[in-house]
Amino acid sequence: MSSSFIPPRQVAIGDAASFVGTTPRAIRHYHSLGLLPEPERDGGGRRRYDYDAMIRLLWIRKMTDAGIALGDIRDAFAGASADGPAALGPVDAGAPDRAAAGQGDVADVLEQLEATLEAKEAELQRQRAAVRRMRALGSRTGLLDEFVSRRLMGLPEGSLRQDDLDALLVTERIFGPLGAAVQAGRFVALAARPELRAQSDRVDAAEAALDDAVAVDDPRVAEVAAERHAFEEVLLAVIEESGQDAQDDALVAAWDELHPEGAAPEHDTGADGGSGSGAGRRRRSRSLADAVGMMPYDFSPARARCLELSLELSLAGAVDESTADAKARAGTSS
Repeated sequence: MSSSFIPPRQVAIGDAASFVGTTPRAIRHYHSLGLLPEPERDGGGRRRYDYDAMIRLLWIRKMTDAGIALGDIRDAFAGASADGPAALGPVDAGAPDRAAAGQGDVADVLEQLEATLEAKEAELQRQRAAVRRMRALGSRTGLLDEFVSRRLMGLPEGSLRQDDLDALLVTERIFGPLGAAVQAGRFVALAARPELRAQSDRVDAAEAALDDAVAVDDPRVAEVAAERHAFEEVLLAVIEESGQDAQDDALVAAWDELHPEGAAPEHDTGADGGSGSGAGRRRRSRSLADAVGMMPYDFSPARARCLELSLELSLAGAVDESTADAKARAGTSS
């Protein structure tokens, strides 16, 4: 047996596949993924693979045997190619520094692979932590952002309905975790007041009854709008009395601390830049109108009109309260 190995000049795809322990179909797949440059064809139209291509195929085989995804191998090859002029280029079989160049190529690729796998491991750990949190919280609460679910901690088991949690998922999608955390205060108040929850159910049922069979000018539309407005006034009073407004302010401060580069949330100030219960009513009304416009479904014309009337009542009440506050301040200053 000769003491020196003379690499073959070129081989057909079947021979290359047989030597590496793969199939011609797999090699064609490597071409399509960009793992292996497609060689030029000979006069008969057949692909011919040189020694460097077969070495690349052996690398791929070793890495896939280790459980590394083809996409990661491709990215590692691409990253190693960008790291230096010697990486992954064809090397003359007779070059005295071929071994050194090959070692450099392997080191570059493995370095790229390790970085990729470390990033994937970190992402996998993040995903596992998220799943563990979802399982620990249970139900749909675990699907909410941690910023939202913290607002619901301490509530008695079963005091939140599935519909409540679903509504928070929707709110989080539209207004983000901060908006959903503020909205969660509504369900906290309802969970603590069974009579208020019953009233909420009655208003919700009355609104749901305004289907397509109800005309827009039907007297029931205005009646239900007035009921909704009256209920929201009562609920807002309960929320304010419970001190949840202060919790909302703390939530905003915590959010701003976590996201110092972000823009100020819309609910930081009212339509007139002020604060207080009047501004709070305007903020909630505006958010509700925005949410309706962003939802992926339509209300019946009667229900949409009911919502408009309810918002008009809320805005009118906010203006009246703001005017009264201004007069009171003017009287105090005089």
